[in-house]
Amino acid sequence: MTDTGQLNRSAAYASIAVATLLLALKAWAVWTTGSTSMLGSLADTALDLIASLATLLGVWVAAQPDDDNHRFGHGKAEALAAMFQVVLISISALSLAFRAIVQILAGTRPEGAEGGIVVSLIAMAATFALLAWQRRVIAKTNSIAISTDHLHYKSDLLLNLAVIAALALDQYAGIGRADSVFGLGIAAWLGWGAWNASQDAIEQLMDHEWPDEKKARFLEVVARHPELKGLHDLRTRTAGNRDFVQFHVSVNPEMSVREAHDVMDEIEDKLLSEFPGIEILIHPDPDGLVNETGLAAQDLLADAQAAQLRSI
Repeated sequence: MTDTGQLNRSAAYASIAVATLLLALKAWAVWTTGSTSMLGSLADTALDLIASLATLLGVWVAAQPDDDNHRFGHGKAEALAAMFQVVLISISALSLAFRAIVQILAGTRPEGAEGGIVVSLIAMAATFALLAWQRRVIAKTNSIAISTDHLHYKSDLLLNLAVIAALALDQYAGIGRADSVFGLGIAAWLGWGAWNASQDAIEQLMDHEWPDEKKARFLEVVARHPELKGLHDLRTRTAGNRDFVQFHVSVNPEMSVREAHDVMDEIEDKLLSEFPGIEILIHPDPDGLVNETGLAAQDLLADAQAAQLRSI
């Protein structure tokens, strides 16, 4: 198991531990208060635990080395784990919204706010500690599964604040239905979070191209090599924490196969120093030969070199 895999697993284990602790505390708070907003927080924590288990499985599978049946690795297991989390969050949001609406119509209120408020404060402290560790892991591994888990726990901070506000307003300010209204707001927040969390996972599963800024930085490194006459048909994608790129380059047609091979090796070494761990596939073409059409035939190297000249 690589260092990246071990870091991702440590973040997943920490998430499981925090979710288990908070699940017990919030179950007690719901039992004693009957609060809808606290029930929503409990449901979210229960799904946090299930999602964290899925995250652990996802990062474990993603960290496995390439094999005969998975020559590009297992990185998309992280995206699948992230999508599983999205489904769970969506179910939680719909269930909570339904209960909040029923409670608003019935006019019921929670009983006793102190326990719920204390539990929410403990939950916030534990969540802050978990988020700090997750940020450190994400900075080193760029794991989409941990990033999705991180996004969910960040929303938990606002969720717990909302629970505190709902209980305080209902019990101490005498504002009726505050708990139910906040529960409905929490459901909407969870639904929005599920939508946002799904986007990166879907992009990875659909082999979406890199962001323009990342592509530009990549081309800037390639453009530094004087042997290249052009670059076209650039294709990029990401799976888990691994990046893949392939492209065609134009070289002097008088080069021998050995000379062209040496140039490709030099380009790969320079790219790997700027993009560690990237998987690179380069196809050399004799200068002037472009079999592709449309955007795939566009010379991206000329644009990158022109941008470098403008920056001087």
